[in-house]
Amino acid sequence: MKNEVTLEQMRKMKLTGMYRGFKTALETQSLSTLTTDELLSMLVEQEWDDRQNRMVERSLRNARFRYKSSFEQISFTEERGLDRNQINRLMNCDYIEKAENIIITGSTGTGKSFLGSALGNQACLAGYKVFYANTNRLFTQIKMAKADGSSIKELNRLEKTDLIILDDFGIQPFDNQSRLILMELIEDRHGKKSTIFTTQVPVTNWYEIIGDETIADAILDRVVHDAHRIELKGDSLRKKGSPRIE
Repeated sequence: MKNEVTLEQMRKMKLTGMYRGFKTALETQSLSTLTTDELLSMLVEQEWDDRQNRMVERSLRNARFRYKSSFEQISFTEERGLDRNQINRLMNCDYIEKAENIIITGSTGTGKSFLGSALGNQACLAGYKVFYANTNRLFTQIKMAKADGSSIKELNRLEKTDLIILDDFGIQPFDNQSRLILMELIEDRHGKKSTIFTTQVPVTNWYEIIGDETIADAILDRVVHDAHRIELKGDSLRKKGSPRIE
């Protein structure tokens, strides 16, 4: 009876990890084999693991990745020009700790978004806050937020996010408002947080896409200088019917 009360109290306090651990111990009759210290350690470990798993699940859900991709799913065929060692190092997420950026370039269908999603998924598993967005849609949302006065809250949220993935960066030239939003976003994150850019546009053409030489200079100085560069080559994976597309 006392154990049932304890289980009910754990359930009401939402200690789901402890609840499952204690319930399993009762069902397997293993309580008698555990010392008090061992039982406490087991329950705390169960609760810790449960909370970590829920945090990762929430992080993955909030990130809104385009693909549920992982390192194991990345194709390293020779024609793609991908360096397995480089990608493996990036999967350790040290670049996030150092607030470094990643620029993934390549033609349509070469797997830029898939690779960006894989890096983002790994960052979530490592406990970082990640946000994935189509660049044009994100900037449209920020413009609308500026119109109703809520942009500061949105930009503050982005500033605090450990890793932002800007997908399809530069697919359309930036208008003046978009240039200023980009500059503000980059300035807020420079030296503090990491950003991944997936783009069809070579970095040498970013001046043309951004459209203002002074602003482009400032942005490239903050983004490119410490960026890890990945250039995807080969034909479109869509033509080959591969699930590993962008």
